[in-house]
Amino acid sequence: MAPIYLDYNASTPIDPAVALAMRPFLDEAFGNPSSAHWASTPAKTALEHARGQIAALLGCAPDGIVFTSGGSEANNLAIKGTFFALRHKGEHIVTTTVEHPAVLAPCRFLEQLGAAVTYVPVDSTGRVDPEDVRRAITPGTILISVMHANNEVGTIQLIEELGALAREHGVRFHTDAAQSAGKIATKVDTLGVDLLTIAGHKLYAPKGVGALYVRGGARLEPLIHGAGHEHGRRAGTESALLAVGLGAACALASDLEPMARVHALRDRFWDALQEGFGDRIVLNGHPQHRLPNTLSVSFVGMIGAELLSRLDGVAASTGSACHAGRVELSPVLAAMDVPEKVGMGAVRFSLGRATTETEIDTIVDQLRAVTS
Repeated sequence: MAPIYLDYNASTPIDPAVALAMRPFLDEAFGNPSSAHWASTPAKTALEHARGQIAALLGCAPDGIVFTSGGSEANNLAIKGTFFALRHKGEHIVTTTVEHPAVLAPCRFLEQLGAAVTYVPVDSTGRVDPEDVRRAITPGTILISVMHANNEVGTIQLIEELGALAREHGVRFHTDAAQSAGKIATKVDTLGVDLLTIAGHKLYAPKGVGALYVRGGARLEPLIHGAGHEHGRRAGTESALLAVGLGAACALASDLEPMARVHALRDRFWDALQEGFGDRIVLNGHPQHRLPNTLSVSFVGMIGAELLSRLDGVAASTGSACHAGRVELSPVLAAMDVPEKVGMGAVRFSLGRATTETEIDTIVDQLRAVTS
């Protein structure tokens, strides 16, 4: 049986059009984009074209785009860069309990350096209440960081409301859009964000490249100091190869029409699981406000990892881990107060552009067979 990939939230394959755009930069255009001679010109031109493609996806000016090595670096630059640039104004950061480790770990690191961090809870669907964020703000708050959509359960946060709240209090606002870019709209002015993270390998570009949007005038202390690349915000010679890949992927991602088909497939999958399992299956995350490709479900009374191991050639993720005979829920499910009996059977299926109806039907048949 052909393998079936349903782990697109973990990583996507490189789109053929992206690979084609990158190909010339493996053989030619090898010059340093910062040099001032004939060998650098093609690389510099390609780099800036890619910057414009990313800016078009986000609805911002190209000079607001900073190339990074991926989503983790972009999140670290947004959080640490803000803290070190603005700590003279305050040292308080507000975030949530369901953020990606690339947000939570920098926050915990900064706590060792004197930062005060408030981790706002979420409800049972994984959503944060903007009023809880409002109550968390203090005169010393310099940054609010709330992810656009959760990588595990797909829940979409009320970013526009949170952005308005941040502006009202004069607080810088960051959102991690690594999971949402290319799946739902991510225009920075609509969202009301000052900083926004994207990761290449989440939207059909290579691993090892990402970007941080920085609203004009938002000063950041660089994580990497050197020759002042990226307008002094991230030192290090840029890779035209990787930038071209990310730019081409963002150009493709600007068209959200393919996600309508993915959304329909996701709903077909959920309907079939409900029909086949009834009250033995539970949806994790918000029933309406979640990513169109993400289906996190719990098979009640089962262990997700064991269930996946019985499937033939299916790549997906679990929401729990078994250590020494004990099941531990993921931090996200724990923060949502998912009961252990439910959460231990969590499996995340994340669909992509290449997912087919036949694959969905095959997995449903397999699940019925291994649980009967």
